[in-house]
Amino acid sequence: MIDSPFVGAVVAHTAFWVLLAIGFISKTLTKLWAAVFVLLWGTGYILVPRLAFWTGPLVTSWVAILDIALVFIVFKGDVRLT
Repeated sequence: MIDSPFVGAVVAHTAFWVLLAIGFISKTLTKLWAAVFVLLWGTGYILVPRLAFWTGPLVTSWVAILDIALVFIVFKGDVRLT
């Protein structure tokens, strides 16, 4: 059965890769910044669950923080809802 944390994780990871692609294609992100974000993602994906037995679910929060930073960089600010 699919639950809310799983859906949130899928949305966060999908948004990360889509935002990274949009930023790279639109030349908002250079190769260096794209590599930095991929390195940060990989670091969180590999190291955060190994800090303690209870830190595994924090990977989704780590990716969400990276998503927020990418939104600010790619869209030059927050995305307006109205």
